[in-house]
Amino acid sequence: MKEMTLFIGHGSRDAEGNEEFLEFVQNVRRQVPNQHFEACFLELTTPTIPDGIDSCVRQGAERIVIVPVILLAASHVKLEIPEFLDAARRKYPYVDFVYGRNIGLNEQIIDLLTERFYEQVGTLSAKEVRETAIVLMGRGSSDPDANGDVYKLARLLWERTNVLTAEVCFTGITFPSLPDGVERAVSLGAKRVIVVPYFLFTGVLIKRMKGILEELQAVYPAVPMLMAEYFGMHRRLLDIVLDGRGEAAHKQAFMNCDLCQYRKLASHG
Repeated sequence: MKEMTLFIGHGSRDAEGNEEFLEFVQNVRRQVPNQHFEACFLELTTPTIPDGIDSCVRQGAERIVIVPVILLAASHVKLEIPEFLDAARRKYPYVDFVYGRNIGLNEQIIDLLTERFYEQVGTLSAKEVRETAIVLMGRGSSDPDANGDVYKLARLLWERTNVLTAEVCFTGITFPSLPDGVERAVSLGAKRVIVVPYFLFTGVLIKRMKGILEELQAVYPAVPMLMAEYFGMHRRLLDIVLDGRGEAAHKQAFMNCDLCQYRKLASHG
């Protein structure tokens, strides 16, 4: 049975962000040259999801593993992509479609966020890190469950880094905003603020938030402010996506129990 993997990116009005996703998929191809990977986008650009599925079928795919390269499970992951797949199953009843999970919460995501933070504070002493605030920046969703996951990530990041505080902000749709998050961090006594984007690739929002952070720096000139890198081409992201692809291909899905301290303790007992 000929199997292909179709990666779904969100899509952006910013061409650079779309190019980064396609470059990421090309990196996956180089890493796993014996498998076939295609790319498509959920919205805002092409190829679309139906385009991607049609391309796989034209190339003889009898089984298509669908992997959403999307961080949190909101309406796109829970409703829109399944509707596309239902239509594809009706159109191609002889093709086996397997739907993998989104990136979500896992140990490697915390590792990646932590690395991005420490890239900005590598020369600081432990005392200076304890005086620093993280503002974890999510995209924002109308799904409260997805927004809640960002707060959970912030807590885990705080536990990992021992900073003064780890606040949350969103780039749109919901609150608190980036100015809200920075203001709270400063009001709590932070000597410096590191905004850590929970974003895969660049785009309109990342670029807009960098401009807003420059404005905030002018408002609080005594508190240095930096924005860490988004995930981009980091090797950990590639590993996370390939792990998710492997789960889907074997029709397995695991809870995020690898984050549980009790499981870790038991594994060493």
